[in-house]
Amino acid sequence: MTEADTRIQPLKKGLTRRQKRAISRGIQYALGLAAVVALIATADWDRLQNQFAQADLAKRLFPDIITLALKNTVLYTLSGFVFGLALGMVIALMRLSPVGPYRWLAGIYIEIFRGLPALLIFIFVGVAVPLAFPGTEIPGGTYGKVALALGLVAAAYMAETIRAGIQAVPKGQMEAARSLGFSHARAMVSIIIPQAFRIVIPPLTNELVLLFKDSSLVLFLGVTLEERELAKFGRDLASETANSTPILVAGLCYLLVTIPLGFVVRRLETKAGEATK
Repeated sequence: MTEADTRIQPLKKGLTRRQKRAISRGIQYALGLAAVVALIATADWDRLQNQFAQADLAKRLFPDIITLALKNTVLYTLSGFVFGLALGMVIALMRLSPVGPYRWLAGIYIEIFRGLPALLIFIFVGVAVPLAFPGTEIPGGTYGKVALALGLVAAAYMAETIRAGIQAVPKGQMEAARSLGFSHARAMVSIIIPQAFRIVIPPLTNELVLLFKDSSLVLFLGVTLEERELAKFGRDLASETANSTPILVAGLCYLLVTIPLGFVVRRLETKAGEATK
């Protein structure tokens, strides 16, 4: 075999796996781009603009959509998050308790409230609680009802997240604390739980994003004009004006909060990953 034949022989083997993947990826990109171009070319942009992008109507939403609707949405979210975090911590500790009935109760709570849609929880808080306890008012009015409804839903997820974080702390930490004379409760509060929270901050922040979107269910509690959140605010004005521009603007306001929070979650996850290396 001559030197020229040796140089030609590798060409007979065909394309490498990397080349095949590159060609396949290029075809996928081309098909995706063609689909986008086809959608852009065939869409009726005039009708879309008339229904969703009326600039004059969008201007009328300000500043109320920020000072009222967005403010209420943030307050509802934070109140639900704080209550859910406190309740979730209690449920997580019950889940880890050596006492059997505590573990069973925590497990039942988690399974029920993770399995039920959040909408049913809001209806339960807004309708079933007043019927079951006539004359009883939930403290805080609408804000208290939202904190209770969102918190009950969030606590089930947060409890499992916190439990996983506590179990991720090396057992040697507890053993070292006990050897120094710490009680089990003091070791948990002073050493184990702070380390667990550093582990679970990213998923808890992600839960905050989910609660921010779930706050749109507040409308099922029957709110006043001053208590409206973004979804209710946009829906009311869309019905009033027979135009969907308010709904689009409300959606953009959601993104003003959820996109930065999503970025924070990714940064926290990256830092947590670097810390464990």
